[in-house]
Parts: sequence; structure tokens; C-alpha cells
Amino acid sequence: MAVAIALSPRDIREAKTEQHRLRERDLADKLGISEAQLVAAHIGLGVTRITADLDPLFAAFERLGEVMALTRNPSCVIEKVGKYENYSPGAHAALVVNENIDLRMFPRIWVHAFAVEKNTNSGIRRSIQVFDGAGDAVHKVHLRDGSNLEAWDAIVEELRHEDQSDILAVKDREPVESAEGDVDKADRLRDEWDKLTDTHQFMQLTRKLKMNRLGAYRIAGAPYARKLAPKVVETLLHRAAATSVPLMIFVGNRGCIEIHTGPVQRIVEMGPWINVLDPGHDLHLRKDHIAEVYVVTKNTRRGPAISIEAFGADGALIAQFFGVLRSEDAAAGWNALVTELEAEFSEIDA
Repeated sequence: MAVAIALSPRDIREAKTEQHRLRERDLADKLGISEAQLVAAHIGLGVTRITADLDPLFAAFERLGEVMALTRNPSCVIEKVGKYENYSPGAHAALVVNENIDLRMFPRIWVHAFAVEKNTNSGIRRSIQVFDGAGDAVHKVHLRDGSNLEAWDAIVEELRHEDQSDILAVKDREPVESAEGDVDKADRLRDEWDKLTDTHQFMQLTRKLKMNRLGAYRIAGAPYARKLAPKVVETLLHRAAATSVPLMIFVGNRGCIEIHTGPVQRIVEMGPWINVLDPGHDLHLRKDHIAEVYVVTKNTRRGPAISIEAFGADGALIAQFFGVLRSEDAAAGWNALVTELEAEFSEIDA
């Protein structure tokens, strides 16, 4: 159902002016509205509602050249600089796969989209922002100095939605799915787990057993899923940087997953945040949101795929870390790092 809000667009704009130092998401939370509603209140004032259909959007993204791609959930943000090349459409899932921009998109979640121009002290900042039906951010594309700025106006006009109202109706936010497991099916889960030949088969397995990822991890036990202390995640990033072990980092939400593949170098801790601040790649992770972590082994045709996966207190997946299996040295480095971390941070429930 659609959710009504008490604030008018003018109220929202006035609050934005008065509290301009707050980030849009934080201000929206403070006002009790969605971020998409905050953006929509500025339609006609630097904001244009555009189509959320992936095919024309991603054709436009490619024309913009080098940009910054941002995907987030409430606990983690990933930012990658690159070009939107090699887009593959799909009714249920779409892909962008290249060296710098690596995305998995789920089109039904892409509901509201806006082209945004924001005046700052350093000039106009341009972005395309996509939200789900509840008004939560799914994916954002931020233009940079090296982007094709000349294409911007034409792209906005081509993508322009017929509805340019500054009032946006959103739906109730879907609750996070809590852990779903069944101890009576534990033996069957382990038997089927042994038969995996691809990591993507795991979600099919959990659906078949009427479980989900976290529920399965909780009941599978070693050698399938081993619980680690939450502090392991920050140690993982520091040691990967120190040893130059490359990582695959997956960060996503219901509508988009963004992936970094490669090394991490500069790790900076600021309050509750641990950050990767590298050329072309930033990661911002709330350490205090991490409640459960598992090191997980799944069989593939190329050998075991080992991941370290972090979950929030509500059961939401925050981030996943895999090794890069493109070379024997990289794979060996990741496996050694995981073994070291597991020995140090193993956490067995009483």
C-alpha cells in the first residue's frame, strides 16, 4: 500500500535548506520520509523524474563515459569509478561486467529514478539516482570531471518521465527477512551442500528447503559454515591490504549488487566506520552494525569457494568477501589468510 506523508514538498524543501549539512538519507530519516520523497520534492529545482527502465538507463550510463557507480545498504557503501560497458539485459536479472564496473541488477526493484543537479561550492554535481518502491536507494551514478558532460542535457530529456509531480507515493518498506532454518532438515542440507558444483546453486538449495542464507549457515556447522567474531571483518581488510591479497567484495541491496575485484590498499578507520579509500574504489562499512560473521565453504567445479560473510542484527546481509581465483598465487594467498583469521577469530556458540 502507498504511504502518505504529513509534510508537503515545500516543508521538505525548507527543511533541506535549514539542515543542508545533513546527508540526504540522514535528513530523510529525521523527517520520517523516504530519500526518494526528499529528492522528488525538488522536481523542477534541479531534479527531473526519469524512467527507471534498465535498458534506456544503461544505454545512457554508457554514453556518460567515466562515472562513479554507488550501491549501498544501511550498513555498507561501495563506490567504483569506471564505464558502464558490457550491459546484458534480462527480465529478472541484468548484468554489467567489465574490469571496473561489475553489477547484478534486479529490474522489478527499480521503481523511481531521478536526474539530479546540485549546486555546490565546487560547481554543479550531476547524478542519476534510482530507488525502490519504498523510496530507498538502489543505485546511483555520479558524474565526474572526466564524464561526458555534453551528453547530460540530451540524456535527461530522452529519459524524462511524463509525471513531473513533486509529490511521490511510496510503498511500505518490506521487512528484512529473519533467519529461516529448520534443524530437522540439517542432514539433508549438508547432503545437498556436498553436491554443489557452483556457488549460485546455493540459493536454489535454500529455497528448495524453505530456508535462507543465514538460517542455513546457523544450522549447517563445520565444515560448511563456521562462525567468527565480528571483529574479523576489519582485521580482514587490514591484513589483505598489508599482504596485497586481492579480494572480491560484494555489497548490495534488494535491487542491485556491486562488486569490487582486486586489492585494497588504504584502510582508514573513522569512528564506527572502516573505510577503503583507494583510487577508483571506496568502501564504507559500519563495524558496529556487524552482528554475525561466517566463513563459508561451497564446492565448485574449480574447487572450494571460500567466503567471509557479515550480517546485521536484523539478519540482513551486509557484505561478502571472496578470494580472487584467477591465479594460483591469489587463491593460495586468500586461503592462507582465511585460515589465519579463522584460527584467531573462531566463535563457537555455547
